Amino acid sequence: MAQKKITKKTLTKSFHHWYYGHLTCFSQEHMQTFGYLTSMLPIVEELYDKKEDQSKAIKTYTAFFNTEPQLGSLVVGITAGLEEARANGADGVDDETINGLRAGLMGPVAGIGDSLIVGTLIPIILGISLGLSNGGSPVGAIFYIIVWNLLAYFGMKFAYFKGYELGDRAVEFLVGPQGQAIRKSVSIVGGMVIGAVAATWVPVKTAFQLKNASGKAFLVLQDQLDGVYPGLLTAAFIVFCWWLMAKKNMSPIKVMLLLVVIAFIGVLTGFFNPGLKY
Repeated sequence: MAQKKITKKTLTKSFHHWYYGHLTCFSQEHMQTFGYLTSMLPIVEELYDKKEDQSKAIKTYTAFFNTEPQLGSLVVGITAGLEEARANGADGVDDETINGLRAGLMGPVAGIGDSLIVGTLIPIILGISLGLSNGGSPVGAIFYIIVWNLLAYFGMKFAYFKGYELGDRAVEFLVGPQGQAIRKSVSIVGGMVIGAVAATWVPVKTAFQLKNASGKAFLVLQDQLDGVYPGLLTAAFIVFCWWLMAKKNMSPIKVMLLLVVIAFIGVLTGFFNPGLKY
């Protein structure tokens, strides 16, 4: 009996179903379950001729699923390979095996994906885009739309086909030394970019001065701070906001309200100048 093999055309169709439909019928109850189903339909239809076999195979993918969608393409690719192995009668590949792998991967992949994609890659692209938007230029917005969509599409496609090609070996790559080195490198670059964006777009300066009897300022606090550590107040505010959200679990809205209160008190006491141009 000839071995069944998923064609590249079907794999590409399956990937496109995931790329465009991973949030299909998204709900708190099912999350990405239906998006996963749509991506596996072309695979099941090609591997099984009988409708009964197709129906039985597709029921495997009705279980709850939710992960970071970009890196999550890897999981879809892996299960496409497992479904091919099951269709060829591989020992030990059944509903329990496939769903166990899906359930075991969706959490770690979500954590890695959120860290790399949402927490690092997107801020990097946004930081560059903000720089290109100086003076109201539309170049920054155009840059972001083009670059993000190109990276998302080809990155997801690469992850999908690598998952199919490597199978469960892809898991070792994710958590192994190579994967850890890549995540660390991207995190370092992301931290540098976020720091540069904060220093450029979040300038915090003080208007506090000490004047003599004639009204002439003999101490301008901002000049003194700039002479020692340019951007010190900005860095302090960024770290303060991070500490509130990361360590004290304060929501971003509460942090913004707190900053409004601090700004209001600062203006009243003369520490901040509302008319100061940054």
